[in-house]
Amino acid sequence: KANCQGGKGIRVLALSLWGIWEQSQRQAQYYCCLGYHTLLIASLPEGASAQNAGLLPCVRVYLSSFSLIVSHMHLIQVDSVQRWMEDLKLMTDCECMCILQSKPISIEKDEQNELILSSQYSTCNNLQLLLKRAWIISTELTRIAQKLEKNRWQRVHSMTVRVNCHVRSMINEYNTFTRSSSEEMHQLEKLLIDKCSEFTAFTERCVQTEDEQMLRSMKSCVNETLTTVAQYFGQLIELVFTHEAQNLLRQIDLSDSVYITESAINSLFSLTQEGAHLCRIIAKEGGVVALFKICRQDCFRCLYPQTLRTLASICCVEEGMHQLEKVDGILCLTDILTDNTHSEATHAEAAAVIAQITSPHLTFTQHLSSFLENMEEIVTALVKLCQEASSGEVFLLASAALANITFFDTMACEMLLQLNAMKILLAACSDKRIVDTPYSRDQVVTIMANMSVLDQCASEIIQGNGIQLLMEMLFEKSSSGNTAEVAACERVQQKSAVTLARLSRDPEVADAAVKLSCIPRLIKLCRSPTERNNSDSVLVACLAALRRLAVMSPDGLEDSDFQQLVKPRLVDSFLLCTNMEESFV
Repeated sequence: KANCQGGKGIRVLALSLWGIWEQSQRQAQYYCCLGYHTLLIASLPEGASAQNAGLLPCVRVYLSSFSLIVSHMHLIQVDSVQRWMEDLKLMTDCECMCILQSKPISIEKDEQNELILSSQYSTCNNLQLLLKRAWIISTELTRIAQKLEKNRWQRVHSMTVRVNCHVRSMINEYNTFTRSSSEEMHQLEKLLIDKCSEFTAFTERCVQTEDEQMLRSMKSCVNETLTTVAQYFGQLIELVFTHEAQNLLRQIDLSDSVYITESAINSLFSLTQEGAHLCRIIAKEGGVVALFKICRQDCFRCLYPQTLRTLASICCVEEGMHQLEKVDGILCLTDILTDNTHSEATHAEAAAVIAQITSPHLTFTQHLSSFLENMEEIVTALVKLCQEASSGEVFLLASAALANITFFDTMACEMLLQLNAMKILLAACSDKRIVDTPYSRDQVVTIMANMSVLDQCASEIIQGNGIQLLMEMLFEKSSSGNTAEVAACERVQQKSAVTLARLSRDPEVADAAVKLSCIPRLIKLCRSPTERNNSDSVLVACLAALRRLAVMSPDGLEDSDFQQLVKPRLVDSFLLCTNMEESFV
């Protein structure tokens, strides 16, 4: 079946497979030497030259559109050997097909699932495998475009053959586990396969041509074919995931079985983790409506936490917010938060949805009108959740929702003051079991900073030993060196300095800050870039706090500090502190 005859054909096939094994060993050695590595979604480089930009505009559009689908995979860091083991099956399948002139080896029906698919236990696993294959194809198409720019025709052809094989494998794999495919999908599959075959034949002719002038004339045709392949590929992937989302939502909508519904929700959640593009697809197909329908049925109470978690993921996109508004989602969330019969896990996930839809980073705010109508009940429930939180995760979700709410309405700060929220939050910070990460402290200090604009807040903070807490936050340091944690520590330092600056208009607060030696710490943060992790935002906040404290207590500064950090204009002191770093270096 591999067009081999007799012993000679068998020996050729054996030698070919031995070559594959040797190549896989070299890849293993390469990955082992590499140690930990990061898989990046390949994309055309920003700031490309005019010549580059002119050659590949369409490819850039289609590949950048598809890269949204697999954006979740662009920061996966795993052990290199483990990654090689996972990728080996995909790579060797492709190489086998290349060696056998793209003719797949037939296999028995009962062996098909074992040989073609690495994991066939659930829809979720099938889709993960499909995403991995799609990511490989997307990466290869981008690399082809890059090699085409450099006129490396031999590499372009070999990579084109590889893409051809991967596309066929992806389609075969998908058709083995999908229940049904539409006529439109079959047509797209055929178009893509035909165009890939045409692309392979085209590049083969280019490899065999030595005439430079003819190659230049063929280059635009190759580029046009590549663009078409990328277009068909993007359309097929979009259609596949739309089809899968529809199937999952149909199960959620029609099933009365808790087990089937839970499985569908878990698969849907897995899809939402693959990036904003898939969240948009799910939202457009009615995902928010279907999930809120679950949240309104008592028979599915045990599924509320995972349902709300999935909703929070979908609502990161504008389409999800529009759907939430249409189904009165905020009213449903309010009912869940204020219903004491629900579990803490359900309340925490509802708080996560509130935190998502009130994020200050969102540019779309149409939903906030209905939110304001229910804000008092929501804020009251969130404060209670913070007070009764049994774990750091629950406190983090509830406090994050409160922190976001304080950004867009000062009325929320007044509500928090009336609910003794400051006392509750400061008490929680003294419990290392509850407030145990820089992320939680970031939420608390955000609330303190936003509430500090109220005059009545100062006495609440003093009574709760809040100045001491702010002083401790000025020393916030990352223990792991993780990028996200370092950024959270910077925010904690910045916001604690901002809060001190705002509160120090009250002489009692300024006096307490001076007694706790806040001034020397602020000076050190200004003068030592490493103390603030070279953050300009922390520097500005510390300069502002230092100047406010210097007005209230001028005796606390040495003359050199006053002349350099307080007396000049803020911008001059800022430039002086940043130049200290350059001079030191």
